[in-house]
Amino acid sequence: MPASSDNNFAAIIGRSPALESIIRTAQIAAAADVHILIEGETGTGKELMAQALQQNSKRAQQPFVTINCAALPAELVESLLFGHERGAFTGADERKDGYVQKARGGTLFLDEIGELPLNLQAKLLRFVENGECQRVGSAQPEIVDVRIIAATNHNLLRLMDEGKFRQDLFYRLSVVSLRLPNLKQRSQDIPELAKHFLQQAAQRNNTPVCSFDQAALNLLKHYSWPGNIRELKNVCEHVSAMLPGEMINKDNLPLGILQNKALNHCGYTLPEHGINLESLEIDMLKQALSHSNGNKSKAARLLGLSRDAFLYRLKKHKL
Repeated sequence: MPASSDNNFAAIIGRSPALESIIRTAQIAAAADVHILIEGETGTGKELMAQALQQNSKRAQQPFVTINCAALPAELVESLLFGHERGAFTGADERKDGYVQKARGGTLFLDEIGELPLNLQAKLLRFVENGECQRVGSAQPEIVDVRIIAATNHNLLRLMDEGKFRQDLFYRLSVVSLRLPNLKQRSQDIPELAKHFLQQAAQRNNTPVCSFDQAALNLLKHYSWPGNIRELKNVCEHVSAMLPGEMINKDNLPLGILQNKALNHCGYTLPEHGINLESLEIDMLKQALSHSNGNKSKAARLLGLSRDAFLYRLKKHKL
């Protein structure tokens, strides 16, 4: 079920208060045709929100071009974004459009905007301010009408303090800012999301639809979901593949979810002087790897995490 019966964001499933609030803001922003910044943890559905914004805007029939800024090769990023002229560099045998020109009249979705190199941030700022861009190898700028929707799982304010993200670009991109709630903040949506993902998996594999019993759903609702909606989808795809058409009970759930329940009741008391949670998490990850002799699957189980969630945390802390 969509977040609200009277909105056009039907692809975004759920109706928790945390989500409905964001949907209401997104509806207004979609029609306003302003640049938008979507913030949220990995796996919270930022690209899905960007697509919904495009589909409910006056640009709905125009191109929607997606770029993962973290995946752009450093030596080609300017050319890929803004295009190039023939002979602009070795291998440039013809004039080519960049992502900006391909999105002309429509929407350019810049995912992981926090990963964009500083020198390109300056060029992007120029484009965001007045629609002006310049192909590599060209002496003449051109004006391209494109709406920007940017997304990040980073804290851009912190990156600005560290000198890694331009303050002026941040304010230009965040005319409207949408912060998506993580799955733990919208746990009441989990049964509906799970049902949707199980149906999707069954249809894709041409198998009977399975379902979770109440005990399994209760565990899912109380799990921390570090990988958010993406992790829930993976769990649903796993049980759908392994137990097609079955009623899924708690014993069929991944070990990390079962162990998470034990961790939640371990009786740990926060010291009065507090802790450095990030340092503690890094230390636990390192200890788990040490105890498992580098076996990531085993290390994940020691911490009560799914393998995907464990790998996400390793990447997060660059371990």
